[in-house]
This record gives sequence, C-alpha cells and structure tokens, in this order.
Amino acid sequence: MTLVKFKKRARPFGNLITSDFFDMENFFDNKFWNRELVNDRFWNARSGEPALNIMEKEDHFEIELAAPGFAKKDFEITIDEGYLNISAKKEVSKEEKDEDYTRKEFSYNAFERSLLLPENVKEEEIKAKYGDGILSFKLAKKEVALKPKPKVIEIS
Repeated sequence: MTLVKFKKRARPFGNLITSDFFDMENFFDNKFWNRELVNDRFWNARSGEPALNIMEKEDHFEIELAAPGFAKKDFEITIDEGYLNISAKKEVSKEEKDEDYTRKEFSYNAFERSLLLPENVKEEEIKAKYGDGILSFKLAKKEVALKPKPKVIEIS
C-alpha cells in the first residue's frame, strides 16, 4: 500500500467524504465552524439557557440572570445539597371563538440552571429579586476556618 499526500479540494466537505486522510489541522479553521455553528442552537446546547453574570465582592457574591418576559410567580428557586437551582416556566394560551371559527394560540417557555455554591456562602442568607427582566441574587460570604497545617511527627 502506498500513502498518498492529502490534497485539498475546493468542495466544502468533499475532502472529508472522499479521502482516506482527514485534514484535522485545517478542518476547524474553516469559516463554516467559526461563524455559523457557534451560534446555532443545535450545535451549542447552552444557547437555550439564559445569560448569567457572577461577580465576587469582598463580603458577598452577586449573580445576575437574564430572564426577560417572566414574572416573579414563574420562578422556582431552591437550594439542595449545595446547589442553587433556578427554574422558570411560562405558559400562555389564548382562545378566540366566533360563529364561524375558533382560534387558539399558545406559547411555552422554560429553563433550568443549577450552580454549585462555594463553601463560604451563607445559604440561609441568600436574597433574590426580579426586575426589568433580570433575576438578581446576593449571596453573603461566611468565614471559612483555615485547615490546620499537618502535624509533623518525629521518629525517635
């Protein structure tokens, strides 16, 4: 068997399909990957989740989650086994009846996010507020005891 050097062709996926060799060095440099797929929901599963900002201050953490179109009653926020769980559901339905027709419309929007809380957060003092499409959290910090240095035992 003779090895043949890989030659690029002008067809976008032609080399991948028809060649025994795969040009890994240049495959992901293709404009197709850099632009279209990065913003595609099918390829980027996180794009369906709301954007999140986390800021650490001296005495607390601040979290902002972009969730426009929801109301306070749509959210469920829990703390379970060290995780801050945020979920929201909004379902809207509208029905219009007339003599000759009935029109029904509905929409459904939901998301879930879970954040592992650092050990220095006071879980009982977490505060949340919602306004202008932003769900904000303030997580107070607590002092964490420093781990003691290992004790050295001398051999006699």
